[in-house]
Amino acid sequence: MAINYPNGKKFSPANSKPKKQVKKDFSFSNRGKTLEDELNESNAYYLERGFAVIHKKPIPLQIVKVDYPSRSSAVIREAYFRTPSTTDYNGVWNGIYIDFEAKETRNKTSFPLKNIHEHQVRHMAQVIRQQGKAFLIIRFSSLDRYFVVPFSLLEDSWNRMIGGGRKSIELAEIEQAGIEVIPGMYPRIDYLPAFEQLYRNEESEER
Repeated sequence: MAINYPNGKKFSPANSKPKKQVKKDFSFSNRGKTLEDELNESNAYYLERGFAVIHKKPIPLQIVKVDYPSRSSAVIREAYFRTPSTTDYNGVWNGIYIDFEAKETRNKTSFPLKNIHEHQVRHMAQVIRQQGKAFLIIRFSSLDRYFVVPFSLLEDSWNRMIGGGRKSIELAEIEQAGIEVIPGMYPRIDYLPAFEQLYRNEESEER
């Protein structure tokens, strides 16, 4: 399937060669899964137990070419990203609207801000202005460490970069401002308690 960006350019995967099959590790570390896989499983766990309703946002595509090799199947051959995507996940927890972006990095000492887009920062700022809660979930894959990071740290770091400063968020800054999530069994990434702690901390600071 050919997918095109809004400027008309075609999306080309960085590596078009067939991917080698990776044997998944079904041990405690569960290394075969991506952050998205882990969060989707966590969200399903929260939904089943009535803790929260959180879903991954669909990618806004405009389909322009479809082949019908048979009556029972259709194959999308060409599509465009209709609009730039905002963030990865949104939903409701305890009557509060939450909206967050999930990112992975192999960097061991910092999170590069090039992994975030300006329109995503702007979107999260708009959520905050409407009394919603916006944040990041960052996985340092080489370290197998996960953090729930407040939007305030992202915003301050983004403004620092715009002003000519560092183009990343140091791991030490994330450790100080964010809440680390220790991987478990099921769900592996139980991020809601960390978010709740972050939320309670912010509420205390505002009083």
